[in-house]
Amino acid sequence: MSSETQLKRTPLYESHRRLGARLVEFGGWEMPVQYDGILAEHNAVRTDCGMFDISHMGEVRVSGPQALAFLNHLLTNDLAKLSIGQGQYNLMCNGRGGTVDDLYAYRIGEQEYLLIINASRIEADVPHIHVIAASMGFPTSDIQIENCSDYTGAIAVQGPRSAAVMEALSPGIATEIKRNRIAWKSLAGVNALVARTGYTGEDGFEMVIPAEATAAVWDLLLKQGAKPCGLGARDTLRTEMCYPLYGHELDEDTSAIEAGLAKFVALSKIAFVGKEHLQRQTLSGTSKTLVAFRMSGRSAPPRPHYPLAVGGKTVGEVTSGTQSPSLGVGIGMGYVPPVCATGGQVLEVEIRGKRFPAEIVAKPIYRKNG
Repeated sequence: MSSETQLKRTPLYESHRRLGARLVEFGGWEMPVQYDGILAEHNAVRTDCGMFDISHMGEVRVSGPQALAFLNHLLTNDLAKLSIGQGQYNLMCNGRGGTVDDLYAYRIGEQEYLLIINASRIEADVPHIHVIAASMGFPTSDIQIENCSDYTGAIAVQGPRSAAVMEALSPGIATEIKRNRIAWKSLAGVNALVARTGYTGEDGFEMVIPAEATAAVWDLLLKQGAKPCGLGARDTLRTEMCYPLYGHELDEDTSAIEAGLAKFVALSKIAFVGKEHLQRQTLSGTSKTLVAFRMSGRSAPPRPHYPLAVGGKTVGEVTSGTQSPSLGVGIGMGYVPPVCATGGQVLEVEIRGKRFPAEIVAKPIYRKNG
């Protein structure tokens, strides 16, 4: 990114500076990569309670009498299954079946939905959403689309103690809000949309908060012992769980089927953007498929774009790779031809000009009980 480009800052920017965070560019934003260190922050989430600034994520509200019909055409999953207060993982496709973005969709009212989209994709997603809406010909009275990203903040708490931390701010919240649910709650006087979804493999909550109140909620969570965590720990946590990251496992030339996300594609729906391509891949197969792997011996950690080989022949590349703090070994994900994607298949990861053995393993790589 050009040095002249002004990075965006979240409502928690000054909070991060006071806490001594190391800030880096991420998707056009100046974000904390770590505070006390990735290992300590990773372990806090696995054993206690970590807290992330996710204010850079985008929020788009879709409402009106035709909101459901529109979203079921725009997204891959079946939103007709959602009752008020429920959410589901979704993908938004282009006409080729490639992934414009992956996101969470929540039904927050009878005719109202909230989409949580990736920070790096806001500028691509919002025009795409409007183009698809226009192509369906709905009058403006039937569907309203509002990009709320600029005036909202968001915080995630993750870890075994996250429910107790949230209870201190809003008694009864952990009982009321179950997994993949969302509700309006008062957090010590701040009105927020609170979901229980997670991106780490641990129990956790996400709060969408008015921008001007975000720092106050952050400080309350700090007082309850939530440990601030940066992008570094987020990446090690989600890689252990094999959760995709847009720009790594997903992009506009990669489909949900190739990424192993077929269970989030409702081919039973009459039509949605990209359906024909995804249906064809489901029936006829793909040229690549996403696998998880674990290094078999001592080596430097695998990193994105490192070549993957089978029998000495390069067959793909790493999309995400790291040293797993929970397992103490190198782990990663990458695309290979389906013929090379069987469990136990030996791969070679090229690291700094040398090849090191790895084994394809089932997802997720990290399992809490072994």
